Amino acid sequence: MSIWDIIAEKAAQLGIGGSIGALLGVAPADEGTHPGLLQIGFTIGVIALGAKMARVDGEVSDIEVAAFRAFFQVPPGEERSVERFFDLAKRDAAGFETYARQVANLFPDAPEILEGVIEGLFNIARADGAIDVAEADYLAKVARIFGLDSARFERAKASASGVVECEPCVILGIDPIATDEQIREAWLRQVRANHPDRLMAQGLPQEAIAIANRKLALINDAYDRLRRRRGLVAA
Repeated sequence: MSIWDIIAEKAAQLGIGGSIGALLGVAPADEGTHPGLLQIGFTIGVIALGAKMARVDGEVSDIEVAAFRAFFQVPPGEERSVERFFDLAKRDAAGFETYARQVANLFPDAPEILEGVIEGLFNIARADGAIDVAEADYLAKVARIFGLDSARFERAKASASGVVECEPCVILGIDPIATDEQIREAWLRQVRANHPDRLMAQGLPQEAIAIANRKLALINDAYDRLRRRRGLVAA
């Protein structure tokens, strides 16, 4: 039995909305030293938040499930078990706060990862049309639990709109009247924060690395577009 079979089985027994450590069979006192809690805890938390995001506006549609799969790359060979956990989590939207808090606690020094999670939730919310009041409220509450400021929230929202529609200044977190040097400094800062090598060195799971890769592509695209607007030819 794989770890995902165990998680899905325990989720069915304990219910969705409890401790990530409990789903892993870890005692509260040992959660801080459990070697797999960061990687598996992130995965559990994101699946639960994504499933409950899809549920917020009522029935979970196929297009919302497809948006989740596009955002979250399921570990190879674990599709069936992950689907079991997703199906349990999507039964209702309740309990998302617990998972949001636990994911936030896993990454106190990596807000860029939490920002990436919000971006993925935006993708799910907008998959079946305009974001409604309930979905907007859910997104705002998760971002607040994550401790993300308005700039990060707006950047996640803009990133979820797609490369063509994103406003480069929002992605880079700069003022439209920023100098060329300020633009370059912002680009370098964002690249360093979201670089996959840095995140891999922190022991983050492949799913988090995939989020970082997508964000890095958006950051580079935003910088390239601003350089072209200003007639700059060198990075």
